[in-house]
Amino acid sequence: MTSKDVAAAAAVHRLVERHETFATAESLTGGLVAATVVEIPGVSAVYRGGFVVYATELKHTLAGVPQDLLDERGPVDPDVAAALAVGARERCGADWGVATTGVAGPEPQDGKPVGLVYVAVAGRSGVEVRELRLDGNRDAIRTESVTRALFLLSDCIQGAPATV
Repeated sequence: MTSKDVAAAAAVHRLVERHETFATAESLTGGLVAATVVEIPGVSAVYRGGFVVYATELKHTLAGVPQDLLDERGPVDPDVAAALAVGARERCGADWGVATTGVAGPEPQDGKPVGLVYVAVAGRSGVEVRELRLDGNRDAIRTESVTRALFLLSDCIQGAPATV
């Protein structure tokens, strides 16, 4: 079992135990978070769905990221990651939202280096964002982004009071 699979299983298990749900808004991972979690038996009880918002304008129109934020900072930004997570949570009616945005390569994007990634998790009590500086090829960066996003989700769930 890979660390990505361990991260997915841990997050799903915690959500099932708490009877809570989550949704995703993915950019550089292009649906890999969703594809990873749906491999876990029982995930249908907790995964609501999500958005693959690869194109910048879809971050606004589908996930609700403020257009002025995108215009000012571009798609690879911690506040954009936070807004993506909030948008996934709110627009999918979930307890938790998980988001990924960054540069997988092979070339830098808008002055941002390959391997710069932001993962975010939104819950009732706020948003947690992590900046990652990852090495490796495109596939390795995307895979590690998924792993880190799902471990962040597990950590946030563990630290949050259960829903009533």
